[in-house]
Amino acid sequence: MKTRIILFCLPFLALSTFAQKTPEKSTSGNPIFQGWYADPEATIFGKEYWVYPTYSAKYEEQIFMDAFSSKDLVTWKKYPNILSKDNIKWANKAMWAPSIIKKGNKYYLFFGANDIQNDKETGGIGVAVSNKPYGPFKDHIGKPLIDKFHNGAQPIDQYVFKDKDGQHYLYYGGWSHCNVVKLSDDFKSIVPFPDGTLYKEVTPKGYVEGPFMFIRNGKYYFMWSEGGWTGPNYSVAYAIADSPLGPFNRIDKILKQDPTIATGAGHHSVIQNPKTKDYYIIYHRRPLGETNGNHRATCIDKMEFDENGHIKPVKITFEGVKANRL
Repeated sequence: MKTRIILFCLPFLALSTFAQKTPEKSTSGNPIFQGWYADPEATIFGKEYWVYPTYSAKYEEQIFMDAFSSKDLVTWKKYPNILSKDNIKWANKAMWAPSIIKKGNKYYLFFGANDIQNDKETGGIGVAVSNKPYGPFKDHIGKPLIDKFHNGAQPIDQYVFKDKDGQHYLYYGGWSHCNVVKLSDDFKSIVPFPDGTLYKEVTPKGYVEGPFMFIRNGKYYFMWSEGGWTGPNYSVAYAIADSPLGPFNRIDKILKQDPTIATGAGHHSVIQNPKTKDYYIIYHRRPLGETNGNHRATCIDKMEFDENGHIKPVKITFEGVKANRL
């Protein structure tokens, strides 16, 4: 009788063990992590990919930011509340579009807050600092870095860019205007260009918001979002220039909705695996049938170039991308 009991239990134990195994993901899937997140900035620190998005909700609820990291683009780890209005005394809502860069041993996170509508309101673009990429980030200067409208550009949607000579620039702007400014070495102020100006407008045709820049083969690829952020026509276009100051002549639209997959694909960033040379575009989009403007999800797809260096139209997918370690 004792032998019969043992023989009966063995298959059960094997079945139980098998049931607990979870198949490994072969691709990232889209969205790449759960939750409503928009305006994702992706970057690489060491051997990890990082994504810093806007928490997509009502303006009054956008009072913190989360971050996500991955070693392979497939499995992501969440770091909640890396930045909070508790550490930014002048911010009270609409904390948007983080942009991060490492300088020395510190991490600097640029962000927009309060969605100001005129120069009399408090808010604009701030900068926070931390010793770790996952924070906590604290206010770097105790006030906005840019708090007024210049050349018609609302102070939102900032992107910090390091040029080949080591100079850091900040591209920013909503309301269909884009400015670029030179940052001081300590990121505490804006310094003038050689001609004495502080704010240079570099708005390309069709620009609405969400600027982004990268260098490839010595050329400056300047990208931005077009259309309305709550509509299906939200999209990404680009230009190529010989200088970080342009001129930026629009070439084409390369990211847009696919009515069979998702709508409102836009406000993106780009990363490259330096080992495999693969490029990826990280962006937000709205699931099919979703009518809430704040319901946006962060996704990733491959980005490729033709023989002339032009960006090929991106195919948005449900599958996302395959694992690719740094």
